[in-house]
Amino acid sequence: MNNHIMTIAFDADDTLWINEPYFQEAEKEFCALLEDYLPQHSVSQELFKTEMKNLQLYGYGVKGFMLCMIETVSRISEGTASMQLINRTIEIGQNLLQKPIELLDGVTETLNALKGKYRLVVATKGDLLDQERKLKNSGLQEYFHHIEIMSDKKESDYQKLLKHLDCKPEQFLMLGNSIKSDILPVLEIGGFAAHIPYHVTWTHEQHEHHLEHKNFMELKSIDEVLKYL
Repeated sequence: MNNHIMTIAFDADDTLWINEPYFQEAEKEFCALLEDYLPQHSVSQELFKTEMKNLQLYGYGVKGFMLCMIETVSRISEGTASMQLINRTIEIGQNLLQKPIELLDGVTETLNALKGKYRLVVATKGDLLDQERKLKNSGLQEYFHHIEIMSDKKESDYQKLLKHLDCKPEQFLMLGNSIKSDILPVLEIGGFAAHIPYHVTWTHEQHEHHLEHKNFMELKSIDEVLKYL
């Protein structure tokens, strides 16, 4: 790999700590709430449809997910759902915001090995307050030079981040679990990217095609990156 890398950025959710399994648990709970109206798999499809419709409005994160659940309740029940059902839906979202932070294997060891040798950055999507809280509770803040909570992760978002960091693309490495958000846009702008697969990925982030690129690495775990640097 390019030995000119100076800045290493990490996605947060499902790269540094567990996230998607909590969302999937919450979704199962939500679908079970509405089984008087529709089969659970149909509720799940309706919720996903609502999320995709509202992504441009709400962005990524738990609060947008909560609003989408409430809208889905209203639509599926044709406006007849009880306040109790709405309150229960809000509770599912609030519980999601209070989940403990569980670091993934190898994260602390990897950050310890890289600290002081590279400028370390968090580059993650999501709700500002929620991601700040998770980072604070993770105990990892001390490792990072900069925290970027992005509304999206397109090429222009990464270009803006690199400009802010005064970093050239060929000096930048991004690590993350989403090919769509963490890898492809970074390769497009001339940076380096390492994919660390996670066993569950949100449907919207899934990418089926095999990827080959001179600046791309497929890792089995986060600490594997140390072999390439």
